[in-house]
Amino acid sequence: MLPVKSGPPKYILYISCFWLALLFVSCNKNNQLNSKQTSTQADSVFSLIDSASNSKFSYKKHKAFLDRAEAKAAKIKNDSLKAKLFSKIALKYLTLNDSANFRKINLKTIELAKSLNDSLTLAEANWDLAHFFRGEAKTDKAYFHFSEAQNIFEALKMDYESARMLYNMAVTQSDIKDYTGSEINTIKAIEILKPLNQYKRLYYCYNNLGSITKELKDFDRALDYYNTALEYQKKIEAPNNYALSLKNNIGVVYLEQGNYTESIPYFETVLNDVNLSTERPSLYAMALNNLAYSKSKVDPKSDLSPYFRRVIKIQDSIGEIQDISRSYYCFADYYLGKQDTIEAISQVKKALGYAKIASNNDRYLQSLQLLSKLEPQKSSYYTQKYISLNDSLQQVERKARNKFARIRFETDEFIAENEILEREKQLWTGVAVSILLLGLMSYIILDQRSKNQKLRFQQQQQAANQEIFNLMLAQKQKLEEGKKIEQKRISEELHDGVLGKMLGARMVLTGLNKRTGEEAATERKRAIDALQDVEKEVRSISHELSHAAYQNIPNFIHSLKDLLNTVKATGNFDYKFVYNEVFNWDSLDANIKINVYRMIQESLQNCVKHAACKNVIVELSKTNIGFMAKITDDGKGFKKSSRKRGIGLRNISSRIEKINGTYSIDSTPGKGTTVTLEVPLNTEPELTSN
Repeated sequence: MLPVKSGPPKYILYISCFWLALLFVSCNKNNQLNSKQTSTQADSVFSLIDSASNSKFSYKKHKAFLDRAEAKAAKIKNDSLKAKLFSKIALKYLTLNDSANFRKINLKTIELAKSLNDSLTLAEANWDLAHFFRGEAKTDKAYFHFSEAQNIFEALKMDYESARMLYNMAVTQSDIKDYTGSEINTIKAIEILKPLNQYKRLYYCYNNLGSITKELKDFDRALDYYNTALEYQKKIEAPNNYALSLKNNIGVVYLEQGNYTESIPYFETVLNDVNLSTERPSLYAMALNNLAYSKSKVDPKSDLSPYFRRVIKIQDSIGEIQDISRSYYCFADYYLGKQDTIEAISQVKKALGYAKIASNNDRYLQSLQLLSKLEPQKSSYYTQKYISLNDSLQQVERKARNKFARIRFETDEFIAENEILEREKQLWTGVAVSILLLGLMSYIILDQRSKNQKLRFQQQQQAANQEIFNLMLAQKQKLEEGKKIEQKRISEELHDGVLGKMLGARMVLTGLNKRTGEEAATERKRAIDALQDVEKEVRSISHELSHAAYQNIPNFIHSLKDLLNTVKATGNFDYKFVYNEVFNWDSLDANIKINVYRMIQESLQNCVKHAACKNVIVELSKTNIGFMAKITDDGKGFKKSSRKRGIGLRNISSRIEKINGTYSIDSTPGKGTTVTLEVPLNTEPELTSN
């Protein structure tokens, strides 16, 4: 006797499973609808942001696009996506130099990202904010936010982005003459970028190292770094301007080293580029100024004033206030070499004025220093002003460097604390995993024992089922034998009984055709009675036959016709169904029939949902290796390259694979769509019996 398992009735379990499945499907559909709606809204926001990038529009138009983008983004229910869209909008305002709107949207992004613990969006928002503060010359805030972004990228194992933040931190440190800190962070960035083969970023890093060491008067190292940057420049698909900028920088190293003869060829190489004056007038003017200055040192008697005037004219036309201050200073030094004090004073005062406008403190100090030499009577005034400004600048730079050092210290302290927490987390994770594995092993052992018992029971059941199956086969064989015996009996009855009597009646009636009289009438009546007996006997035999057992009802074809009629009523189209009437479609394997039916059903549903067609043709035809189903509509069609692979197509692909078949879709916009299913058959097709 088998053990009886206790538990709730099966129908309760079935009902529970049904409701759970219904709930899951409902939630899944809602999620799909919400996801589709959210995707459409996001696409709309991205489109507006792209429109705001079009240089053909005015700023007012750009602002209108971004206002609409912000309003649409605010309505999106997915907060994570909303934060990312806000970040994109803020960045666009930053590129448009709209500081007020940038700060507003950037703040929203940071607050939302923090509330969601969205580290990536938070890092990007800090990155944008750091660029904003650097543009505002607020180096301490810029450094802080670059550092915040770098810490997040490092925690996310995003090495490339982390290295870029280290480079930006290094450049910001250079702005306040924290050359040591800048060099450290640049080298850290290089160590990350080298394994990644990021040649463009390595070019930037080595160029920055060259600038740092040049400012530290370590000219040999500066040349090495610039030449290394030049090697990386050759490995990237970069404009020739990259190489020209480096060569100008190398020339400046020689210039500041006092090696003017060596610097001149580098500046001439830069200026020999035929497109430079139009494509990068700023670099062209800088190189021309450097060349004129170097030549004035090599040959003080040469007239180079036209060069300087041309440089100043170019820089004034493009609004290069920083560079024009240096050009006036070099022009003044040129006149000082010619001992033209009056003109030298005039030029250096212009340099002083532009340096003040541009907040170029280094150039301002140099101009004060030169003025104290050119105007001895005001030397004490200029010197006192120089000392006062220099002390003030050094104090500001010292505070900034201290602040940078404090940020680095706090960051290192934060990293150290995180490492301790990470180790503790790993320890507890190890303990939890060990307990989990122990429990899992116990469960596997117990479950395996249960499965073995179940398997033995199933084997016993299978043996019993096999015995029953064999008995059923034997019984079926006996029924077939009985059926054949009965068929033989009926055949004999028809041949020996019915046909014999009919033959006798026919012969009697034939003989009576030319006879009349009472005797002939009596014999004719006996013949008719014999025929009536034959009629009764035939009727009796017919009742013994079951015609339904020998009828061939094409259920698969009827099912397809019912499907077409159902879909026709929904889709409002006419259809034509053509199939091979010789082929016995019901002889197909059940798995093939089910899958082909479902694929035809999916294709017809696509005709209703997407095609907007008026006519559909469904064809079933025999092929050399199997059969083919073709569904053709006269709908609007589509471009195959732009068609998304939806759930329906994935289902067709999955089903056709199950039966080792292939499918293809041929569609042209405006000319309809044809779906072709080709299914191989392993056996010779069975023909419909006539």
